[in-house]
Amino acid sequence: MLAMASSSVIHFLLLLICLFSVFCLSASQATNTKQQSFILPIKKDPATNLFYSSVGIGTPRHNFDLTIDLAGENVWYECDSKYNSSTYRPIPCGSKECPEVGCVGCNRAFKPGCTNNTCPATTINPSANSIFGSGLGEDIIFLSQHQLSGFLSSCIETDAFTSTTEDDSPLNGLPKNTKGIIGLSRSNLAFPTQLALLNNLSPKFSLCLPSSNKQGFTNLLVGPKDQHSQHVSQFLQTTPLIVNPVSTGAISVQGVPSKEYFIDVKSVKIDGHVVNLKPSLLAIDNKGNGGTKISTMAPFTELQRSVYKTFIRDFLKKASDRRLKKVASVPPFEACFDSSSVTRLGFPTVDLVLPEGVQWRFHGANSIIMPKKNVACLAFVDGGTEPKMSFVKASIVIGGHQLEDNLLEFDLTSSKLRFSSSLLLHNTSCSHS
Repeated sequence: MLAMASSSVIHFLLLLICLFSVFCLSASQATNTKQQSFILPIKKDPATNLFYSSVGIGTPRHNFDLTIDLAGENVWYECDSKYNSSTYRPIPCGSKECPEVGCVGCNRAFKPGCTNNTCPATTINPSANSIFGSGLGEDIIFLSQHQLSGFLSSCIETDAFTSTTEDDSPLNGLPKNTKGIIGLSRSNLAFPTQLALLNNLSPKFSLCLPSSNKQGFTNLLVGPKDQHSQHVSQFLQTTPLIVNPVSTGAISVQGVPSKEYFIDVKSVKIDGHVVNLKPSLLAIDNKGNGGTKISTMAPFTELQRSVYKTFIRDFLKKASDRRLKKVASVPPFEACFDSSSVTRLGFPTVDLVLPEGVQWRFHGANSIIMPKKNVACLAFVDGGTEPKMSFVKASIVIGGHQLEDNLLEFDLTSSKLRFSSSLLLHNTSCSHS
C-alpha cells in the first residue's frame, strides 16, 4: 500500500531507485579538506531491540533521535506542521543534484516537508506497512561538535497523510523516542557517503553496536580511526562485500543492484560440524533471492525457513550432545534450555564460513537470549518464506543481537568488510569507555 502526500507520488516512487543509482554529489560541495572524524554514539532501545543515534538539523537547531538502518538509502525525519528551518533549501527538479525523475508539490505554505517542484525522496521504514514520498532538501546538520552545511535529507509531515493509524505511520515499529531513520547503505544519499563526499574522506565507516547504553567508544565512525579503534583493529578479519544484482528494497527496478550489504557465506557450522545445507540455498539466484545480508533492523538473525529447519535440527542435536536441559520454547525462539545447564555445560557455537576459510563466530552473549527467568534460548529465529517490504528474500539476515559488541568496518572503495567477532573475548566492548 502507498500512502500519498499528492497524486504524483506513485509516479515518482517507481523511478526513485534510478535516482539513487545515478545520483552523484558534486565534488565541488566539499567544504573542508582537513581529515577529521565524525563520531555518533549509539544507544539500544530495550523495547524493540533496535539502535538509534541523535543528530541536530536546521535553524533553529532541532534534535532528532533516528533509528540506525544499514539498508537505509537516505536520512529522513518526521516534521509536523509547526516545524521550520530558515536554512532549509529544497532541491529543485531538474537541477544537477536531481535527474529528471518526477516532481513533488504541496499546496500549503513553503516549509520543510511542503515545497513545490521539488526533487522526490522516499521515506522507507522496513517495519511500516507503507512507502511514503517526500521532497529532498538541503540543510545544516549538527554532529557532536561539528556543523556541516549542504547535507541532503528528507523531512516528512505525517499529518499530511489521510491515515492516522499507528500501523500506517512512517514511524511504525521504530523505538518510541525516534523520529526517523539514518540510512547507512551504498546509496549516495546515505549518511556515511554524504559525510565522506562533503569532507574529502574515504568512503568507509565503522559500526559498533552496544549491548548496553553505557557511554561507548566509536559506535558509528566516519573518518580516521580513534586510538581505541586502532587498537581493536588488530583483531579484525576481512571478507568481500558482494553485490546482489537485483534491488532488494521496498521499490524494485529492473537492472538496479541492491544497496544492502551482502557477504558470501559458503557454509554454516555448529560446534565445528558443517550443517548439511544445499549450496544453492545460501547463494543468490538470478532473481536476487538468497545470500546473506547484514541488517540492523532485524533484532535477531533470521534464517529462511528451509535453512532454519535444518539448522535448528542440528543445533538441538549438538545441544543434546552437551546434555543441555531443554525446556519449553519461548516464541519466537525455538531452542530453549535451563540456564543453569547452559552455565555448567556451555552453549554450542555457530560459525558462518566465508571465502578463504574465514569464519565469523557467534557464541556466548551473541547467540543466547534470556526471554524469561532461568531460560536461555538460541537467538536465531525462523524468517519464514515471504519477504517483508521487499521483492526478494535473503537466506540469512544477520541481525542486531549477533552484531552487538562486534566492530564492523565497511570499506566501499575495496568493497570489503572487516569484522572482529565478539570484542568481549578481548576484554573490551562497544560500550567500553
